[in-house]
Amino acid sequence: MSRIHPTEKFSPGDSHPPSTPSLFTLWKRSTMNFQGTDGFTVFDHRGKLAFRVENYARNRCFAAAGGLLLMDGSGKPLLTVKPKALSMKNQWNGYRGELDCSKNATPSRLFTMRRPSSSLIHTSACEAEIHIDESKQTAPPDFKIEGSFGRRNCKITRGTTGEVVAKISRKTVNATLVLSNDVFTLTVQPCMEPELVMAFVIILDRICIKPFSPLLCS
Repeated sequence: MSRIHPTEKFSPGDSHPPSTPSLFTLWKRSTMNFQGTDGFTVFDHRGKLAFRVENYARNRCFAAAGGLLLMDGSGKPLLTVKPKALSMKNQWNGYRGELDCSKNATPSRLFTMRRPSSSLIHTSACEAEIHIDESKQTAPPDFKIEGSFGRRNCKITRGTTGEVVAKISRKTVNATLVLSNDVFTLTVQPCMEPELVMAFVIILDRICIKPFSPLLCS
């Protein structure tokens, strides 16, 4: 198979210019080779493995409930995302690190992401909305995801200003070759944490496809 990661070049020694958007190629495929796994393999602009998402149960209590763990390229846990039980809006919660269900303390929630009510009846161009402060869920969302994730053509914007902080787009190899939806591009502006945006993408993939909501995404 030909290379699927970006080929943009930067000066030797630079991990990434601080004022330059981060460019990633996402492959809807697990790094694990055994049958029954799925997830994401994510490359940075140099073709280095940046993130991994696997569906195997490193922590059985949240994996059994549909939770997923975002790791860096070396396997270090970064973020955990879990669906809220019996949520009609396909609500998911995000947490820093890997959840430890052996502890009785309630983990600190980083964000809540859900599909807006209007999208459930196909009257909205908004795929999802994100609230960083769960106590303000009746207020405008901190971020919105607009467009069509199913077509790999959407953007993440700030809910109050409309500023575009990240984009998801089809992956092109040249002027005539566009790869399948299993391989696509994520561009993240310097103002955003790439791992946080990756968590949003993981949830989008779950609320827009089987087995969660096969008919709800445009």
